[in-house]
Amino acid sequence: MITSCNLVSGCIATYYAFSGYASLALLWIVAGAAFDFFDGMSARLLKVSSPIGKELDSLADVITFGVAPATILFSELLAIDYPSFLEPFRNVVPFFAFIMAAFSALRLAKFNLDERQTMGFIGLPTPANALFWGALIVGYKNFLESNVYAVPALIVLMLVSCWLLVSEIPMFALKFKHWGISHHGNPVKYGFIAFSAVVLSIWQIAGIAIVILAYIVLSVILDVVKK
Repeated sequence: MITSCNLVSGCIATYYAFSGYASLALLWIVAGAAFDFFDGMSARLLKVSSPIGKELDSLADVITFGVAPATILFSELLAIDYPSFLEPFRNVVPFFAFIMAAFSALRLAKFNLDERQTMGFIGLPTPANALFWGALIVGYKNFLESNVYAVPALIVLMLVSCWLLVSEIPMFALKFKHWGISHHGNPVKYGFIAFSAVVLSIWQIAGIAIVILAYIVLSVILDVVKK
């Protein structure tokens, strides 16, 4: 039931994204992320984990964290100004946004088969990617729509995020085996949570995009240090 609520939230987010209400679409993506967080926890607490639940979870995530953010980007690419060299392709370029939905589905399929991702992630998690795009377009809407070169920048950034989704870059998860601050890996997690709280209190919605960027950069740094 909780997983299905995630899927329904994604459908509603997609509707608002197509309608041009990016802020409401982001709100429903956040709701879907909340359901996505609690469905696994509830299944473990109630001891009702099942293969069908795992498959349904991924199907719901494709909608909420793949199709919905891609549609937000699609609608934004329809609305903003184009540089002169891209103007002839105005009716085509927005559809490139749905490449992100395909890569999100590929990332989720890989996750289901990858046994390495029990306490961390390999590649950018789809919820993080979805929240980044929703926050970027809602939080920086005025900047994007006043910058004639925002279109090529968004396309390049979208392709980078697609690569990150299926990359082999290890990224930490905010999962705790023990709550002690000094326990292995916990200082980084608690520090990141504190950093996120400060950023969100200052920049609010726009801060979500900053937090996700910081998460990616910190994960890369930790991987390099580990190697």
